[in-house]
Amino acid sequence: MSVTDVAVRESATPVLADEFDACADIVVVGGGGAGLPVALFSRWAGNDVVLLEKAAELGGTARKAAFWYWVPNNRPLRMLGVNDREEDFLRYVARVSAPDRYDPDDPMLGLTDWEHACFRAVYESASPAAELLNERGALPYRHVAEACDYWSEVEEDATPTGRVLIHESAGESMADGGVVSINSMEAAARADGVEIRTSHRVQRLVVDPDGVVVGVEASTPGGDTVRVGARKAVVFATGGFTHDPELRRGFLGRPAFGGCAARTNEGDLVRIAPPVGAQLRGMSSAWMCPIPLEQAVEGRPSMSGMFSVSGDSMIFVDKGGRRVVNEKLQYNELAQKFFEWDGGKREFPNLVLIKIWDQRSQQNSAGSEFGRLIPPPGADDKHVIRGATLDQLATSIDGRLKEYETHTGGVRLSPDFVKTLRATIERFNGFAETGVDEDFRRGERPVQLMFNGPVADGDHKPNPTMYPLSAVGPYCAALVVGGTLDTKGGPKTDTEARMLDDTDEPITGLYGVGNCVASASGNSYWAGGATLGPIIAFAYRAARAADAEPVRHLDTQFTTSSARKAVQA
Repeated sequence: MSVTDVAVRESATPVLADEFDACADIVVVGGGGAGLPVALFSRWAGNDVVLLEKAAELGGTARKAAFWYWVPNNRPLRMLGVNDREEDFLRYVARVSAPDRYDPDDPMLGLTDWEHACFRAVYESASPAAELLNERGALPYRHVAEACDYWSEVEEDATPTGRVLIHESAGESMADGGVVSINSMEAAARADGVEIRTSHRVQRLVVDPDGVVVGVEASTPGGDTVRVGARKAVVFATGGFTHDPELRRGFLGRPAFGGCAARTNEGDLVRIAPPVGAQLRGMSSAWMCPIPLEQAVEGRPSMSGMFSVSGDSMIFVDKGGRRVVNEKLQYNELAQKFFEWDGGKREFPNLVLIKIWDQRSQQNSAGSEFGRLIPPPGADDKHVIRGATLDQLATSIDGRLKEYETHTGGVRLSPDFVKTLRATIERFNGFAETGVDEDFRRGERPVQLMFNGPVADGDHKPNPTMYPLSAVGPYCAALVVGGTLDTKGGPKTDTEARMLDDTDEPITGLYGVGNCVASASGNSYWAGGATLGPIIAFAYRAARAADAEPVRHLDTQFTTSSARKAVQA
């Protein structure tokens, strides 16, 4: 869904309050994996809550996700007798988030005060938040005890498995967790009295004469402007700026081809918050993933990031036919390969990588869950390129690249692609026979085995992530580029999710949770669910802090049509 499907973007300049079309104690902007928990926690604290969602349905990016949520020191771990201590948790996230600064002998572990405080807040609140959602029936969970952290092998990870929870009704593969989680929380919100308004795009804040945020102004597809007052606080949970090309190019510093966030994630808060003094932080940070080129260019709303690169008889090669990366790296780390810069050639040599697989992987590793690109029968296979031989495959790959060269800066196969590819396959096949990838160490870390995907039963080599590619066709390929699950930069918030001005003082009445605000995790990705676990923790903290705000009376005490014009000018 594009911005024009909802409403035309207008000026984000705040307006002074005069009268409102509706009022509530708490106004939540965004109805996805962050906004719904905020609304629920706020309602359960006894507040009147209005939730405004830009899209025609709730869920946002979270509806498309597996919705694992990563909860340190969760109740099932404690019941198993596992002592997931705060100091151990902090050492792990500090080591992964700031490897260039990590200092185990420093009381702050090399982190800034803000980072350290945010990480402590996650540890403190993620489990109580998860338990409250569970107890109230909004997000009943089951424990995924076997799920490992993404850097589970590092010395600092004292609890390498067991921090993941998922909705109890998610299927065996857990790929449908987002759908059932959003449906479950939406049902709870409606049953418990949250007023939900979809197709309302919030365009600007409403402030009182003292600059206190007291509401929002939203537009609807019919051209109406609606003002909703907030007696206590406005909480933004509107997602990142994945689908605003200008913001992406201007801030990420990487040639990301869009991403699989909800199409309504266009960075609205980046324009709305600065006029009231919010400082932006972490704007180059994102949750990264490989994505299929064609789907990215077309902006398909259903597109998923490649959480799991399927296939054992499968490799990634560059335009020259060379294998350049460990294909089974976790998705955030694998995506970084696409963004490497060659200063000598003045190019991104891996801007487009080519996934190649044989008939074995097509027959045994097909599946569309978790963004896998080897399609099962009957699934969308428009991204698949086929060839009876490697020569025919190369011709077809180059033809597909030609179709998209205006989007890639003219990437085409090198003249000696097939010759080099044959040598690459021969070398990889040797590694597959021995089980040791001497070039990129594929399959040597627990997370790579966890996301390996289905392979042939009873027909393995020593390393389950590698099997020799067949000497005869047919072969298949797909074009892969780097993208985002979503960005994670925006206004800086404190440990209570209050947005901060340039002096680090809270902006009264204004809160933010999720990918629309800056994440202290930077460009790191701690584990599966390390997006949603901290989001739920901060939703809990935001709701508590907003509940404690003084009640502001929002009747027609402000009659300021002339003052509004002055503010807009």
